[in-house]
Amino acid sequence: MVQQRTERLEAGRTSRAVYVVGTEMVVDLHRSAPPGSKLFEIQCTPAVKYRITPSTKDPFPLPLKAGTSLIFTMDKASKDVNDNKVSVTYFGNKSEKLDKAILHLTALDISLDVDADRDGVIEKNNPNKGSWKWGPDGHGAILLVNCDAENYYKVPDSELDKISKRADLKDMSRMLLRTSGPAELPKGYKLTLHISKSTAENIGVFQERTAGIKISSISDYSPVLGRDKLCHIVEYKGGTSEVEFYVEGRRFPDEGFKGLVTINLSLLEPISKGFPEVPIFTDTVMFRVAPWIMTPNTLNPVEVFVCSTQDNFQFLKGMRSLTARTGYKLNTCFQYMNRGDRWMQDELEFGYIQAPHHCFPVVFDSPRDGDLKDFPYKELMGPDFGYVTRVSLTENVSSLDSFGNLEVSPPVTVNGREYPLGRILIGCAFPTATKGRNMTKVVQDFLWAQKVQEPIALFSDWLFVGHVDEFMSFVPAPDRKGFRLLLASPDAGYKVFRRLQKDGHGKAKMFEGMKEEISVDDILSNPQLQEANDFVQSCIDWNRDVLKRELGLEDADIIDLPILFNLMKDMRAVAYYPDMVNMIVLGKNLGIPKPYGPKVGGRCALEAEMCSLVEGLGLSCTFIDDFASYHKLLGEVHCGSNVRREPFAYKWWNMKL
Repeated sequence: MVQQRTERLEAGRTSRAVYVVGTEMVVDLHRSAPPGSKLFEIQCTPAVKYRITPSTKDPFPLPLKAGTSLIFTMDKASKDVNDNKVSVTYFGNKSEKLDKAILHLTALDISLDVDADRDGVIEKNNPNKGSWKWGPDGHGAILLVNCDAENYYKVPDSELDKISKRADLKDMSRMLLRTSGPAELPKGYKLTLHISKSTAENIGVFQERTAGIKISSISDYSPVLGRDKLCHIVEYKGGTSEVEFYVEGRRFPDEGFKGLVTINLSLLEPISKGFPEVPIFTDTVMFRVAPWIMTPNTLNPVEVFVCSTQDNFQFLKGMRSLTARTGYKLNTCFQYMNRGDRWMQDELEFGYIQAPHHCFPVVFDSPRDGDLKDFPYKELMGPDFGYVTRVSLTENVSSLDSFGNLEVSPPVTVNGREYPLGRILIGCAFPTATKGRNMTKVVQDFLWAQKVQEPIALFSDWLFVGHVDEFMSFVPAPDRKGFRLLLASPDAGYKVFRRLQKDGHGKAKMFEGMKEEISVDDILSNPQLQEANDFVQSCIDWNRDVLKRELGLEDADIIDLPILFNLMKDMRAVAYYPDMVNMIVLGKNLGIPKPYGPKVGGRCALEAEMCSLVEGLGLSCTFIDDFASYHKLLGEVHCGSNVRREPFAYKWWNMKL
């Protein structure tokens, strides 16, 4: 819709005004007419195009009635101030000239522009620049939260009102002010950028001080909008020129902030001395702040992270062997940094943010804040490696706030609705529980606000530690949906042990040679263990039904892994032997906790069962000894490792939301 502006004329007076190309200027002819006026005629310079409403084809002079308006436009900018003119002559009758109103015009072409069609090019006056729409046919510019650290202070760049290095500019989105007109604005007119107070908390805008000159120093960029800066007078350059701005996001979508921000450019007109200027034209652009996106096990790994402690040599040996064989980089966090905290998965979750012009990984630091708490901030955050966290000020942090309790599915389609980036999975208390543990609201609010990976709440409070990765995982598959959901299954575990007993291997030992050694017969003759696992199976089955419904799965998409559990004094469950579902997935290679199951023919029966279940999918199993250093501390391989993965090829802004 064309932007209109009302202009006042006064008979017997010469006025001056600025016209903005692309708008319409409207004059109420009846309001500006002298007393006794019955007729009028219009004269203007050739560059001015006009029409009369109500429309008529009659020649001048025309009858003057209430509601008669003059609407005029110009197609190009002026070369000089006041180089165009409109005059209105009023008559009492055809021969009686009463008075004349004259308006001198200066035309400006003004456009605040962004990459509204997301192709990396900033088009002039894109009609969709002031709105945002999802989907492949959508529009709207995108901002990245500038949460990496290009600076020397080791703080996120978004917390600084300065640009520390020129490389920081690629984390920002460009915005151009294009102007065309005379060498100078008419006296008293100003161009100003402005934002709302709420927007000021969420973005920062920088301008090059030496526009049109090659930038030689990072000090040539100054902050002009953001935080306590709500407006900025922009220098008018004259002629045809561009002023370049760089815009950064400073806050992710969250509770109370949907991620949309607007920036306005207004042309201010002076009224008279002692009075403030008034806006006569405003151009607006809109950005959406890019969401934080998690990466599922089906995406290609980039690098693996583990901790080195005094007692986890066997675990590290297995991880080094696996990563060396598969060709992925292994990063070790040593004791000076981890201070004995080995739970790499619980401390952080890797994800990424993406715009058409740039993409970089962002680590989400959990609120658990164990002894590993400095690692994400001090070691991971850096150039093109972002950082985000959420701190709970009103709720107690529980084990469910550790990020072993935060997973994401591969892409799925559910009842015709596509989730091309998968769905986030979090563990909570059972819906009817009154005193159960839950992930804190600040973390859940953050995850929901990202929009592109709609979360699913699972029931994990039945577990002593309470993490979803204790009973589920995803692995890639060559058929069906491209993956399989792996679920821990006490029923599958008892099936293996009963088969062993039936085949005459009841005396075979679990944990052979260890103090925990126990025979198959003894396991099967323990009624308390059976009752505990019946309870556990019912909890997993409840989650199974939720996952089938919310991920659009069938039973053929699920593999049940033979895993038994035991109950602690608070009636919450822990794995009875190393929990094989708590694995690391590196492409087609699985790093699985070594279960120390009963041996038949020199081979662990549980390992053999695991291999038979997944090797048909083209997956290779490596069993890693984590018994003493992780399992006995109520964790496994996945708990003690983390994987940064490649981003999705799919662009999040193409989602149909």
